[in-house]
Amino acid sequence: MKFVVERDDEETAAALRLHRPRAPHEILVAPEGAPRTKPRALNIAMPLARGSHVAVYDAEDIPDGRQLRRAASLFAAAPKDVACLQASLVIDNGALNWMTGMFALEYAALFDVHNKGLAALGLPLFLGGTSNHFRFEALREIGFWDAYNVTEDADLGLRLARAGYVARTFDSHTFEESPADFRALVKQRTRWLKGWMQTAIAHCRHPARLFADLGPKRALAALAMFVGGILGPLIGPLLAGRLVYDALFGALLAPNTPFETACSALWCFVAVSGAAALLAPLLIGMRRRKLETHWPALLGAPLWLLMLSVACWRAVFELWRKPFHWEKTEHGLTMRGPPQPQSGEEPLFEREARA
Repeated sequence: MKFVVERDDEETAAALRLHRPRAPHEILVAPEGAPRTKPRALNIAMPLARGSHVAVYDAEDIPDGRQLRRAASLFAAAPKDVACLQASLVIDNGALNWMTGMFALEYAALFDVHNKGLAALGLPLFLGGTSNHFRFEALREIGFWDAYNVTEDADLGLRLARAGYVARTFDSHTFEESPADFRALVKQRTRWLKGWMQTAIAHCRHPARLFADLGPKRALAALAMFVGGILGPLIGPLLAGRLVYDALFGALLAPNTPFETACSALWCFVAVSGAAALLAPLLIGMRRRKLETHWPALLGAPLWLLMLSVACWRAVFELWRKPFHWEKTEHGLTMRGPPQPQSGEEPLFEREARA
């Protein structure tokens, strides 16, 4: 077990020395240098790693106690091209306010609906930043992490796919803390969206090579995730505002010509299908993760989408002015809920594909 800390982070190093874990561990101090990012710290630790598998956790994580054992068991039974297993991340302070509740629902939609569906279809996974389990040889083959990418595992998931490897989900969970302050939430999402933009630029520089590496179906799926994840927050509020304006003052609901009728029908179809595509995974994830008590947070969905738009435009500005700046999220500021019951003992790919 390796804890990687920055040289000037004496508080974390002192806490680790004071509260030593029971498992054998090492404290690795990252040398001075740039960029000061998590992937750079991981790359510093990799030459000292031993064994055939690597698991990555953030400091605030509370993983399922059997997660490492179960991931190792799955790797032993899986084909060699399965290079990564992604556990589900679960927000455990979701009852604090509407923002943490919406964050909990969004994570349920992402990790219990989207990612499981993508894995079942054999499509690339844009990995979360923690609770990832890797084959060490696969990481070494692709050169480990991109130290300059501020959402390093989204990029890593796509690079693994381009190298011919597969990422899958498995039935285990890790508890995380959501930011409870609006400003902290915007800063966190700014970094995430900036990293997605970095990943899109890096992988779409040579479109023909991307399609050759992934194949048409998987390449189109990756492009769709880029479009939905980046262009959606950027222009979504503008399109929604125009839709409302046309409904109230324009010809959207009272077309005068066949062409206006066709355009109005298209506008309405896009609006309804877009709203359904946003809402359905949240509701499915809420049911699967048993978060029905968080449903009032859905009333704040318009504010949540506006927050994402603000963060996305901030990300565009940061990508231009300070592309490798890592705005760290402070944790340990809120009360976290009691742990949920741990997941079953024998996760199977076949069962997870039907989930």
